[in-house]
Amino acid sequence: MTSEYRTEQPDRTEIDALTGPAVVEFGTNWCGICKAAQPNIAEAFAKYPNVRRIKVEDGSGRPLGRSFNVRLWPTLVFMRDGRQVAKLVRPEDSQSIADALALIDAPAAAS
Repeated sequence: MTSEYRTEQPDRTEIDALTGPAVVEFGTNWCGICKAAQPNIAEAFAKYPNVRRIKVEDGSGRPLGRSFNVRLWPTLVFMRDGRQVAKLVRPEDSQSIADALALIDAPAAAS
């Protein structure tokens, strides 16, 4: 799992073409709120090893974040087969993240 937000932006068509469960996480490496959320995010993801996590740096002029209406960081967009299923903005606990992960990775939730 990458610890840094990538500065290179995947194209929205690449995100929409993903298969299976994935989470696109928007934030910046210098954002204190993003840094503070990382332990909760990591705790929730530990229970869902099959979910792809894509950390993308967001900001003014970044089209991927705008295409998901990202305004605050961190924002997590939960996707299944290229379709948005849920979105969390500034999650404050690991349970809310785990609940959203369960929506996109049903086999892991059943075990």
